[in-house]
Order: sequence, then structure tokens, then C-alpha cells
Amino acid sequence: MDWSDRHCRFFFRQLSPHAVVYTEMVTTGALIHGDVDRHLRFHPAEHPIALQLGGSEPEVLARCAAVGEAYGYDEINLNCGCPSERVQHGAFGACLMAEPQLVADCVKAMRDAVTVPVTVKHRLGIDSIEDYDFVRRFVEAVSAAGCGTFLVHSRNAILKGLSPKDNRAVPPLKYDYVYRLKREFPEFEFVLNGGVATPPAISEHLRHVDGVMLGRAAYHDPFVLAVVEAMLSERPLPSRAGIVQTMFEYAAEEGVLGTSLRAIARHLLGLYHGQPNARLWRRMLSDAALLAANRPELLLQAARATENALPEMAAVA
Repeated sequence: MDWSDRHCRFFFRQLSPHAVVYTEMVTTGALIHGDVDRHLRFHPAEHPIALQLGGSEPEVLARCAAVGEAYGYDEINLNCGCPSERVQHGAFGACLMAEPQLVADCVKAMRDAVTVPVTVKHRLGIDSIEDYDFVRRFVEAVSAAGCGTFLVHSRNAILKGLSPKDNRAVPPLKYDYVYRLKREFPEFEFVLNGGVATPPAISEHLRHVDGVMLGRAAYHDPFVLAVVEAMLSERPLPSRAGIVQTMFEYAAEEGVLGTSLRAIARHLLGLYHGQPNARLWRRMLSDAALLAANRPELLLQAARATENALPEMAAVA
């Protein structure tokens, strides 16, 4: 939430042509009562792209899934993994794992409404429920409704006592549970999520499951997407400067439409992670005075300063 917006996804697409990108979770209420175009608009370059929905009413989810398909999304994903208190009060997210038949009803309703795949993102368990059979029964019930792809965050969701941030780090990772799901349900696709940060770790997981989902790792060190793309497809690594050039052109187009440079630049802060002068890059793209000018050329200037360590640009920063 508040991270993987359309600007972020466009940026990710420049790093990896083949990864599936997911929207922020969009609640059914936001689509039924809010600005649909603001929530669903995306750039054609973002394909393949999945719309992640939050909700628990089959008929309403079906309506929203149909709207998502009409907008051109390649997949509709039901979130059964978010542990935030606000989501719990809406009776959806991770708390839905306690009601697998309701999730199954939601999946069936959405599948009846759209022709694109309907997938589910979920946790291994909730609160103190640690046994494997809990998640196995969940997958069994939901797959019977026609879901063939499960994106599994390899931790429990602690619904009371832990913040959403802590829920992403404190509950122990149990990758063996996800591997076991794949062994017991070989006909379905399992994508592993949680604590994965490096290409070697991704390679190891892909020996056991069908895919790996990156979250914080891709955001804080986005070039890892390019490294993984090259590893899996033998695609040459792009240059960071080339990516910045594309994002400059994108920012210029968006600026004409009224988008602020800050809305785009904030997603690029990690592009030079681990590289010389990365701090200079971050500093320039975070500088309030430089951003206030709203000139996309700042991206090019910051890249030149970062790659060449120009003294005059360092002084401006």
C-alpha cells in the first residue's frame, strides 16, 4: 500500500520485461464508491499486470473483477494476506483465511465474471495456528473453486499484537510449508513470498516452487529485478543511466498531465543501491528545493552526478 503505484510499476517494468507486477491492494469499496480511473489506470508498458483486490463479498468482488478486466488487467488477485487492523475491520485480508469456504465463494464469483485468471495471495496461518494442515485445507477449498495460482507469504499473520510492518518480519519464515504445498498440489502454481532478497536465494526457491514474489527487496534495491531477469532469460543487463533516460521521458510526459516529479522520483531512490555515490543520488532526488522546481531534467542531472561524481553537482546537492 502506498508503494506499488503506477509510477513504481512502470519503473519496475524497465528493469524486468517479464516479471508480473501487482497493484497496491484496491478495496472493493474504493472501486464501487470512489474514483475508478484513479485506482485502475495504468501504462500499457506495465503488462503483464495483476489487479489486487481487497474484499469479502462475492457479488461485489465479481463486479470489481469485471471492471478490472475491462480496464485490461491480465490477472485478478484476491488479497487474503494483509494483516492490518483497518483491513480486519473490513472483514477481509488475512482474517479471511479463517473462512476458506467464503474465499472459495469469492473466487468462484470472480471466475464466473471474468475470463482472465483469478489468483489468491495468502499467509500460512493466522495468530497461533501453526500447523500445516490449516493452510493445506485452505488451498484445498479455494482450488476446488477454480483458483490455480497461490501466492504464499511464508509466515503467519498475527492479527492482534503486531503492526503490519512487524508482520513482515517477526513471524518466522516457513519455506518448507510452501514447498510441501507444491509437492502435494503439483497441478497448481505456487509463488513464494517473504524474506527473499538475492538472486541466489531466488534460484534456490525456484527449485521447489513455480515463482518468487519480491516486495521490499525489489523496492529498496530495484536493480535486483534486472539481475534476476538476466539470470532467468539471459537478457543483457540494462544500464542504470539508460533506465534513468527512460524515466526522464516518462516524467516529462506525466508532467504535462499534472503529475509531480516527486511522485515519480521517490520510487527511484534505490536504483543506485550499493553503487559508488549512491548517497548523492538519493540526496538529490530527495532534495525539497530541487524537487519543487518540478523539472524532469533533475533525473538526468542526478544520474550524471552519481556516475561521474561531478564536483559542481555534488555542491548543488
